[in-house]
Amino acid sequence: MRVGVPKETVAGERRVGLVPDAVGRLEGFDVAVERGAGEAAGFPDETYAAAGAELVSDAWQGVDAVAKVAKPTSEELARLSSGQLLIAFLAPLTDREGVERLTAAGVLGFAMESIPRTTRAQAMDALSSQATVSGYKAVLLAAEHLPRFFPMLTTAAGTIAPARALVLGAGVAGLQAIATARRLGAVVSGFDVRPAVREQVQSLGASFLDLGVVGEETAGGYARELSSDEQAKQQQALEERIPDFDVVITTAAIPGRPAPRLIPAGAVERMRAGSVIVDLAAETGGNCELTRPGEVFETGGVTIDGTLNLPSTLPTHASQLYARNVSALLEHLAPGGELALDWSDEITGGTCVTRTESA
Repeated sequence: MRVGVPKETVAGERRVGLVPDAVGRLEGFDVAVERGAGEAAGFPDETYAAAGAELVSDAWQGVDAVAKVAKPTSEELARLSSGQLLIAFLAPLTDREGVERLTAAGVLGFAMESIPRTTRAQAMDALSSQATVSGYKAVLLAAEHLPRFFPMLTTAAGTIAPARALVLGAGVAGLQAIATARRLGAVVSGFDVRPAVREQVQSLGASFLDLGVVGEETAGGYARELSSDEQAKQQQALEERIPDFDVVITTAAIPGRPAPRLIPAGAVERMRAGSVIVDLAAETGGNCELTRPGEVFETGGVTIDGTLNLPSTLPTHASQLYARNVSALLEHLAPGGELALDWSDEITGGTCVTRTESA
């Protein structure tokens, strides 16, 4: 199988579909990398050549599969051919029009968001790998915005109390945020409606914030959407507790749905001047009522950070992790480089979101 790795064209996207190390580990595959594809992520062309990749001006033509990060633009879609495989984040739950265009073009689109969350598919789980990057970076952003230290410091001039941080949502991103904030010395609390994650929060040295709101976990590991009454109770409880914290990092998400609103405007108004909210759910509208996706702004002395695509701000390691996910999927779909699509397989059938009846 010949795999093309094009340069990402979406503004701000600095990651790359495969890194040189992954290219070198793919046995039975020929990899064609567009010149400059990895430069923004810290992988110059010569590192790909040394790994055995062919450097080309067009990584879309003459390949059996295309491995990239962002969903294709309309210009990129026009460069795909019927029967080609496309591996990328394709937003199948929110971009139905894009999925339909890929289907009409005869492209076999494998959405990295649709990898089943099973033990067998762990190596391919790009949502988790990129959430790890986001959780880590969110804490660094919070530390940058906060006008005080994270850790407790004892100096000749006196003792500085540690910052108090609250992480809302204890999925992969949330747990990474908790761990990172703890490493920086903050006193950390975590909250999630799923009672099963209490032990995971506590195992990282954080306390579990009990708001009296409990929700079930879905088969995919996400929290189910709360009822309107449960949401109102949760918001009221958070409005009372959030002013106790200097930093709030929100990570709650529901696949294919707008982000649940956890922090009402009233809670932000009660926070101390200098406090910080980093909203990792800004991609789908935000967990905070005041979040402006893609913007960092201040209101009433509180900084709200709605930066989008945080993994792209750490493109080297984000690309390394993503490339491992992609290469694991490629090896699953084409063992030894020979395409063998088994639609009854939960990974192959569940991840392919654009398949024609003849495929």
